[in-house]
Amino acid sequence: MSNPPTQVCNPVPSSPDGARGNRPNSYTPAAPPDPGEVQILARAQAGDHHAFAQLYALHKRRIYSLCLRMVGNIAEAEDLTQEAFLQLHRKISTFRGDSAFSTWLHRLAINVVLMQLRKKGLSLISLDEAMEPAPEEGPGRSFGAPDLTLTGAIDRLALERAVADLPAGYRLIFILHDVEGFEHNEIAAMLDCSIGNSKSQLHKARLKLREALRAISQPEARP
Repeated sequence: MSNPPTQVCNPVPSSPDGARGNRPNSYTPAAPPDPGEVQILARAQAGDHHAFAQLYALHKRRIYSLCLRMVGNIAEAEDLTQEAFLQLHRKISTFRGDSAFSTWLHRLAINVVLMQLRKKGLSLISLDEAMEPAPEEGPGRSFGAPDLTLTGAIDRLALERAVADLPAGYRLIFILHDVEGFEHNEIAAMLDCSIGNSKSQLHKARLKLREALRAISQPEARP
């Protein structure tokens, strides 16, 4: 998959803030950690390799899914997933519980992905930009309201293709919010940007998705 240079946040330290929310979502967000996972985490932090293997088994699918959606290549996603868990093995003792472990782990994995995008030559600049939509985007809308044009009976393959074609910055915000189920305050903590910028990027991502889905459903309208 090849996308032009785009706006994504710079890699950030691996200790995000923000609590997990319960926002309704068309995808299934991660369940809150249970006491058993908390005990596994504590043992892993104490150097128990079996406990770390259990954490890997619990979280590898979502981390792999995030990597695959961002890079669009199975082999590369597998490598990035392994690198993310290598980073986790090195840094797990630094987790202090200031956020949900899944949020902290996702932030770590995002850093790995963003570093890979940087190696590919993408311009990693701040997501800072005005909250007002650009003139071609039309009037603003409530960022927190459901986007009905992106729900319902949409061909999944068409949606996956449209998401894959989003610029990397938009794609990351869309995946974290609408696919992974993270709240804007969590995303802002992960990416070291403001909540307003996260909302703005999601809004713009949805606009681009609507345009792409229209083009897919009406091929005769293409130039």
